[in-house]
Amino acid sequence: MTNPDLSRQLTELETRCAFQEQALQELSDTVARQQAEIDRLGRLLKEIQERLRGIAPPVADRSEETPPPHY
Repeated sequence: MTNPDLSRQLTELETRCAFQEQALQELSDTVARQQAEIDRLGRLLKEIQERLRGIAPPVADRSEETPPPHY
């Protein structure tokens, strides 16, 4: 290969590398945002579960229930 061909190939590889670095950074940012959202939703779910426990009557064990009158 001639020197201009090598120079062109090197420039093309550098360009591809730069685009890949940018794509990796964008993917990393997306994953970080998604993890933050998952964490937020997890905290919200725990809060909702605690609220529901506070307002819902406890579920009785079926063995403690009296049988219906038709038995």
